[in-house]
Amino acid sequence: MEQTNDQLTNKIVTEFAKTIELFDLTPLEARLFAYLYLIENPMTLDEMSEAIGKSKTSMSTSIRSLLDLKLVTRVWKKGVRKDLYQANAQLFKTFMNSYTNKWIDAANHQRSSLGEIQKSLDITSLDDDLLPIYNRLSTIMDFHKKIETFFLDMKKND
Repeated sequence: MEQTNDQLTNKIVTEFAKTIELFDLTPLEARLFAYLYLIENPMTLDEMSEAIGKSKTSMSTSIRSLLDLKLVTRVWKKGVRKDLYQANAQLFKTFMNSYTNKWIDAANHQRSSLGEIQKSLDITSLDDDLLPIYNRLSTIMDFHKKIETFFLDMKKND
């Protein structure tokens, strides 16, 4: 049985989107990115809406998220008045930069928040049953520091 271009494109987009979702994108954002990456041509929101089968508003919201993550770029084409968007071609580097930055920011933020909790505690006045929790807090903060260091090293070696 021979597949049409649309059927093949849909199968590839569906499977690729499953991988992309692992990078904390919504299913629609993942599907939109996968489609833009696969077809390679810049598209308007109207064209995306028709191709994906979702509203133009949904496409606008999703494309803004993808722009924020630097997974797509706005491109200019002579004679076209509407905004055009295209997936960034350096797939691995684009996703890993976005992903590592997200992890670095999250780990740093959580470590800072946990540090504030730790500073608010007076270890000399803790009940004996709270001392193990205080010690675990230090281990949790160390865990976040290791995550941050790991992703900073990944970014440095890129």
